[in-house]
Amino acid sequence: MRLVSWAIFFGAMILIFALPVDAQVGGPRFEISFPAAAHAEAITGRAFVMITRDASREPRLQVGDWADSAPFFGVDVDSLKAGEPAVIDAGTLGYPLRSLKDLPAGDYYVQGLMQIYTDFHRADGHVLWMHMDQWEGQHFTRSPGNLISEVQRIHLDPAAGYSVKLSLAKVIPPIVVPPDTAWVKRVKIQSKLMGAFWGRPIYFGATVLLPKGYDEHPGVSYPVVYLQGHFSLAAPFGFQTEPSEESDFQRIARENRGTETGYEFYQAWNSEHFPRMVVVTFQHPTPYFDDSYAINSANDGPAGDAVMTELIPYVEEHFRIIREPWARLLTGGSTGGWESLSLMVHHPDFFGGTWTFFPDQIDFRRYGLLNIYEDENAFFVTKEHTEQNLVYANHEWFQPERPFERAPDGQPERSFRDVSQLELVLASHGRSGQQVGVFDATFGPVGDDGYPRGLWDKTTGKIDREVALYYRDHGYDLSNYVATHWSEIGKQLNGKLYLGVGEMDHGSFNLAVGLLQDFLKTSENPHYEGTFVFGRPLKGHGWHPMTQAELIRMMGKFLAEHSPGGALTASQY
Repeated sequence: MRLVSWAIFFGAMILIFALPVDAQVGGPRFEISFPAAAHAEAITGRAFVMITRDASREPRLQVGDWADSAPFFGVDVDSLKAGEPAVIDAGTLGYPLRSLKDLPAGDYYVQGLMQIYTDFHRADGHVLWMHMDQWEGQHFTRSPGNLISEVQRIHLDPAAGYSVKLSLAKVIPPIVVPPDTAWVKRVKIQSKLMGAFWGRPIYFGATVLLPKGYDEHPGVSYPVVYLQGHFSLAAPFGFQTEPSEESDFQRIARENRGTETGYEFYQAWNSEHFPRMVVVTFQHPTPYFDDSYAINSANDGPAGDAVMTELIPYVEEHFRIIREPWARLLTGGSTGGWESLSLMVHHPDFFGGTWTFFPDQIDFRRYGLLNIYEDENAFFVTKEHTEQNLVYANHEWFQPERPFERAPDGQPERSFRDVSQLELVLASHGRSGQQVGVFDATFGPVGDDGYPRGLWDKTTGKIDREVALYYRDHGYDLSNYVATHWSEIGKQLNGKLYLGVGEMDHGSFNLAVGLLQDFLKTSENPHYEGTFVFGRPLKGHGWHPMTQAELIRMMGKFLAEHSPGGALTASQY
C-alpha cells in the first residue's frame, strides 16, 4: 500500500508540473453564454469580452479600430446553444493586449457581446457565415440583434486566476432611421444583382439633400453631386437647420479638416445666389464592410453594377435630376475618395468630374509605406526598393516595424502588425469589417474556403505575390489603371480630375496620390496634368482644401462652364 501511495503521489506531481501555469492556478477565464429568452436558436458567430477602466461608456463602445482601443478578446462559436458557454481564456488572442495574462491586476468594467452570423449560399457555390448588416453599417458593437451582457465591475488578477460568467441577456434594438424633412429624403431598395449573388436579400439606399426652391419649382431639374463615403444615415455634408453645440475637441478637429459646421453649411445652402443642385450619399453595405467601394469584386459580387444600374437610376427617376454626364459630379474623402476617383476613371462617359479628397491607396506601390509588388513582408522592410528609386538600409540585426498610421506630426500610431492583430481578434477568415479585411475582400481573389485570400499572412506579414498582382490586374490599382488605359479614357478624363490630400495623411495616402500626379505630368494624347493640392504643414487625414460650401461654389462654376451651350450659370439654378 505504501508503494502504491507514493506512486500515486509522484504521478500526481508529474501531472501538476506538466500542466501550464494558468491551469495550475485556474488562470484567467470568461464564460460567455446567452439565455433562450434572448435568442432561441443556436448561434454561429463570434463571442467577445471587453474590458476597461473607463465607466463613462459601455465597454463595447470603447473598442474598435482606433489606436487607444480598450482591451478585448474574441473567439468563434459554431452552433452554440442557449446556456452553453463560449470560453475566452489566456490562450485567446486579444487586442491591444495579446493575452488576458497581460492585463494588470485591478478593478475593471467588463461586458460580453455576441456577433451573430448568417449563412449565405453564394452564387459561386460557396456557403459562408457572415454578419448580415442591419442598416447600422457593419458596426458589430451596435448592430441590431447582437447580444450583450450587463456591465459588471469586477476585480481581475491574472496571477491569482479567476472565472467570470457573463450572460448575454440583452438584445441590441433596431436602428431608428431619421425621419424625412423638407430638405432631406431617404430611399432604400432591394438590389436584385447583389441578392442573386449572396443568396439573400441585400439592400442599398441613398440620402438625398434637396436644393432651395425644389418644391416651389416643380418644372426644374438639377445637377447632382454624388458624395461618396462610409455608411451613414446623416444628411450630406452634415447639413442641419439648427446650430448644435460641439466640444472643444470636435471644434479643433473640424477646423483642422478645414470644414464648417453643418449649420454653417445650411446657411450657405439656403442663401441667395448659391448654386442649386441635389446632393446624394449612398448606403451600400456588404457582409464584409460598411461600404462596397462601388465596384464589382470576386468576394463581394456585382456591387459596382448594382450602384450604376440599380441605385443611381432609381434616385434619378425619383428626383428631378439632369440625367446627363456633364451634370453628374463626384466627391468624397478617404474610402469615399477612392470611390469617387474609381467611379470617374471606370465610368468616364457617365460622370462629369470628380473632387477627390484624401483617398485610400490609389496606387499600390504605396499601400501606405508598403509596396505590395516589391516588398516581401508587410510588417517590416526586408529589401531595397527599386521601382521608386528609394533605397533603404539592409538590416541584419534590426528590423524596424512598418507604421500603418501616423499622427499629423509624424508620430507613428499603429503598425501593420498591430492592425493585423486587431483584425484577427475581430474575426477569422477576413471577416473583420476593417480596412485590411475589406481591401482583401474588395480587391483580392476568393480563397479555397470561399473567404477572401489575404494579401499578407496576418501572423507573419508575408506577402502573397499572386494576390498583389490580382489587385493590379483587375483594375483596383487606380493609378495603374489610368496609366495603362490612358489611350482609351484620357480624352474623357481631360479637365475632370481634382485631388486634394494632406502631406501628413495618417495612412501616408499622399504618397499614392503623388504617384498618380507623376504619371499625369507625362501623359500624352491628351496631355492633362489634373489638379493636385497637397496640404502642408501638419495637414493630416480628413484635410480639405476648401470648406464644403466653397466646394459647391467651385462645382457650380464648373457646371456653368461645362453645361451645353452655357445653359447654366453658377447662380441660375
